[in-house]
Amino acid sequence: MKGKSLSIVIGVIILIVIGVIILLAIPFIGSYNSLSTLDENVDAAWAQVENQLKRRADLIPNLLETVKGYASHEKEVIDSIAAARSMYTNARTPQEYAVADEGLTNAVKSLNIIVENYPDLKANQNFQDFQVELSGTENRISTERMRYNDLVRTYNTKIRRFPTNVMAKILGFDKRQYFEINEQDTEVPKVNF
Repeated sequence: MKGKSLSIVIGVIILIVIGVIILLAIPFIGSYNSLSTLDENVDAAWAQVENQLKRRADLIPNLLETVKGYASHEKEVIDSIAAARSMYTNARTPQEYAVADEGLTNAVKSLNIIVENYPDLKANQNFQDFQVELSGTENRISTERMRYNDLVRTYNTKIRRFPTNVMAKILGFDKRQYFEINEQDTEVPKVNF
């Protein structure tokens, strides 16, 4: 009898230990899944920001070709736009993109000043079409930047809150970077050629 009672007690203890392990694992699994989902959402949002930034960078050669025909002696501005586009191509992090964005914004502002001196350029249909495309792209960039930063905020908040913060550290989930821009660049460049 004692052997059978001892087996039952050991069996019950094993079941209790297994139950406790399962109860502890459920929040851990839930936190991991939640953090993984948020991390993927941030990555997806960043990919959308990159898509729109690439779209903007791809529009730049069209701008340069149109402007070159009218303002070939304005080489300095054209070169600064080309350099800013190159910075976009080489950027990898939100901070690098922010620096590239600042350079491109400044170059476009310089271009706006020059274009005022060329009424034929302002009347050119290709240039007007480009103006519409660039304006739409600027709006898309702004929207995607906002979505990305919203998701980063949600993710960063989640990994800082207890008890998820403990699990985030154990699982290697680190704080993500916002896509912040220079204060002077908070205005969308005016593309009023």
